[in-house]
Amino acid sequence: SVIISIDSYKAEVVRAAISEGANMVNSLGGFSFDPSLPLVIGKDIPILIYHIKGKPKDMQKGEVVYRDVVEDIKEFFEKQIAFGLSEGIKREQFLIDPGIGFGKTVDQNLEIIKRLSKFKSLGLPICIGVSRKSHLGKILQSDLKLASVPLPDERLEASLAETAVAVLNGAKIVRTHDVLQTRNFLTILDKLK
Repeated sequence: SVIISIDSYKAEVVRAAISEGANMVNSLGGFSFDPSLPLVIGKDIPILIYHIKGKPKDMQKGEVVYRDVVEDIKEFFEKQIAFGLSEGIKREQFLIDPGIGFGKTVDQNLEIIKRLSKFKSLGLPICIGVSRKSHLGKILQSDLKLASVPLPDERLEASLAETAVAVLNGAKIVRTHDVLQTRNFLTILDKLK
């Protein structure tokens, strides 16, 4: 009954993890880095399509530009899902994650959270991961005029605030470092919705 997710975009790694018991794939970039990935996943394993602009090594270098950050990510999801369907993956296997912090500026991250409900039109579970992200530290430093950016383990309250807005805007799955605190927080939030 435990879900073991493999976080990889390489078919070879995913194949090995599935053979060892992984039963979910978190694929950064969907199928854009390895088009053979759908053949490895098969027809039963959930796959999280995770957006990134660029590649991990260069995603935050230079100017990060979108025509419209939410619409561009939505088009990315549509393209990756269409490809997966054409390769035999069933629609109900897909989950989506807009990839907060992966090739986005601070303002673009905030825009995604504020407009997260736009992804509901895809009819798929929305996953969000904002826990301890660097943009939260940058906001805290700037707005509170702190001498330095708070360290990752000093960003719990900021993480919970952004998580709350994401859940209220449609996120169904939350990835977090602070599991107990986030679970307790979301238990009360759910009662108030």
